[in-house]
Amino acid sequence: MGRKLPRASAGTRQMSSLQYVCGYLDFRWRKAFRKRMAMVGMVNLKGRNVKLRPASSEDIDARLSLGNHPEIIEMFGISLRDVKPLTRDGASRWLQRLIGNPNAWIIEVSNRLVGEIRLDNLDFRERRASMAVGIFDPQLLGQGIGSEAIRLVKHAFEHLRLHRIGIRVLSHNKRAIRAHEKCGFVVEGRECETAFVNDMWHDDGQPGLADTNLAAGSAVFLVL
Repeated sequence: MGRKLPRASAGTRQMSSLQYVCGYLDFRWRKAFRKRMAMVGMVNLKGRNVKLRPASSEDIDARLSLGNHPEIIEMFGISLRDVKPLTRDGASRWLQRLIGNPNAWIIEVSNRLVGEIRLDNLDFRERRASMAVGIFDPQLLGQGIGSEAIRLVKHAFEHLRLHRIGIRVLSHNKRAIRAHEKCGFVVEGRECETAFVNDMWHDDGQPGLADTNLAAGSAVFLVL
């Protein structure tokens, strides 16, 4: 007969039960959070001048027509010599990344695609995410389009129950930093020499916004 296993102590049984309960609650929390993420990603968001909507297969031609403007792509942390003309294959890869993110939106102005905005790296346990914004039409830079899109996505604090959204942006990209500051973000720090662009090291600014410091924004209309 095989050796008898030692009887588990009351403390061990109690700990096992506690671990089971915590694991079950954690599973339910994850499931509810993912369901909420999917629901939020399905809606359109409409402001005064900007509409945010999920990407679709019909967006390839519109993105292709905007191309890659060096002065814009450079602010994404890419050296000018590495900026290539946008191809249909490149536009398709860009589109698939957006479609694969349930919290990514096309930015539209007057029913025309002009950019994108995303929530990335969602951490359900710490209730935080990062945000990325891109306006691809140089004629629309500095006109408040990015700021309005950011205000619309701030709905994530309520619907995703986020505590914090953080940004990384080149510290000399003053236009982007101002756009976030207009929406209540505060530059909380600076990471030195993190981006090697045009043969030079550049710092990253780190704007952030917590739900305890939400600034008033424009009204949000949900269009199902």
